[in-house]
Amino acid sequence: MAGTLQHPQQGAARRNELSASQAPNAAFLGCSDSRVAAEILFDCGLGDLFVARNIGQISNPNTTATMEFAVAELGVAVIVVLAHCSCGAVAAAINQSSDSPQQVSPAIRQELEEIRPAVQQEWLSEHRETPYVDPTKIDADAVGRRHLALTINSLMRDSKIVSDAVAAGTLGIIGCQYQLEEGRVAPITAIGKLRLQPAD
Repeated sequence: MAGTLQHPQQGAARRNELSASQAPNAAFLGCSDSRVAAEILFDCGLGDLFVARNIGQISNPNTTATMEFAVAELGVAVIVVLAHCSCGAVAAAINQSSDSPQQVSPAIRQELEEIRPAVQQEWLSEHRETPYVDPTKIDADAVGRRHLALTINSLMRDSKIVSDAVAAGTLGIIGCQYQLEEGRVAPITAIGKLRLQPAD
């Protein structure tokens, strides 16, 4: 947050050290947004994070398999799922839930369908007059927080490896939201055994 990045473990010596194997500290599921690169946000180096990213940090078969590999094969003890403010995928999902959605490709529409339940939940929590969302009357960051929780629920539901590890106490999952302007990562929800320390 203060802009004093250390850029640890990014040199040639670290590359050589990792040439035969990896043992990352955490797995990370985040958005593909160019402003939300995990290694930069958390000032990590090569081999520290096992990262999967897609639009809107969606839990789908690919990302679920990636998290399973991190847990079963690499032994990570924590999965971080990171939403962020001003998310373009969330904004697009809100638009797709309006009465006059913009045209998008079938592939994009399919991905946005994973975010639309959070849009509907947030909209209907305040508005009952119409199922169609007015993008000017909904809190996109609140939608992002709802989608974050749904992503974690989906990961737990779809992966026995992940849910068994949480139940056994060997894995924790923490959902956070990144505040772009502040550079702050705020914890929103957590599952499993985690030792969380308050920020200074």
